[in-house]
Amino acid sequence: MTAKPMRIVSGMRPTGKLHLGHYHGVLRNWISLQQDYECIFFVADLHALTTEYAAPENIRTWSREILIDWLSAGLDPDKATIFVQSDVKEHAELHLLLSMITPLGWLERVPSYKELQQELSQKDLSTYGFLGYPLLQTADIALYDGQKVPVGQDQVPHIELSREVVRRFNYLYGETLVEPQPLLTETPRFLGPDRRKMSKSYDNCLFLSDTPRDIDKKIMSAITDPARIRKDDPGNPDICVIFDYHKLHNTPDGVAHVNEKCRNATLGCVDDKRKMAELVNAFLDPIRKKREDLERHPEILDEILKKGTARAEILAKATLDRVKKAMKFA
Repeated sequence: MTAKPMRIVSGMRPTGKLHLGHYHGVLRNWISLQQDYECIFFVADLHALTTEYAAPENIRTWSREILIDWLSAGLDPDKATIFVQSDVKEHAELHLLLSMITPLGWLERVPSYKELQQELSQKDLSTYGFLGYPLLQTADIALYDGQKVPVGQDQVPHIELSREVVRRFNYLYGETLVEPQPLLTETPRFLGPDRRKMSKSYDNCLFLSDTPRDIDKKIMSAITDPARIRKDDPGNPDICVIFDYHKLHNTPDGVAHVNEKCRNATLGCVDDKRKMAELVNAFLDPIRKKREDLERHPEILDEILKKGTARAEILAKATLDRVKKAMKFA
């Protein structure tokens, strides 16, 4: 008898179109994980409400957009369970039940709580929904007996909170929920062309849905080595955002070639940007083709969501039944 594959659970908030930072930071890892593990990936639209509660009308549209991006980039509904969080009502119910046993101080000490309040100071985030964001994450993971959660180092405190909540539940009501473990993933550096964090708020994103002309224009505007004024000045690729892109979109030999040519001033920044625009567009071309197909045939996405939601509901209901039985609610 073969062992059951480890179950991976992860989600992404729908806040707009996805860019190459999302691809290299999250999606590329998901696409790899689905080959060897049982993966559950969901659009975290309830999480989006924690910061977008004042204008929720766009969340459904954004949810569909990122689903198309996921599928176009390579997530396979035959290998992973894909759905929208709010379509599985057990997420909200388990979150409510877990909130009854979670000490307030555990939520207040999560590092990202105060950090995000400062970063999003233009929004009123003095709500339980925002404070309880990591607890909803706990429900998301526990609902599917998630064993591993792919996260960067900055998200480890969220998983540690999940582990504490699960341990507390199991202490109070008996061994019921699976204690998750973080699956640390390396997030490569991928800044915007202006050398700031790639973010829609900075208007510096290279979107997966950008046209070839969009990519050409954005990459040609990129800031390279500010000390390299003339073409025959030696450059320093270590501080050049285009060289960072080479590391992710070029071959090892190509990266070494650019590194050498930049340092000895035989490759100019303009020519280098043109080459990078070609590489990025070549990478995006098959993604664009899949996106066009899905947009022409929306019924394909509807069917994928129907199947993914049905599978998620079976798993979620089984867990919630266990939870209610352990709590003597059933």
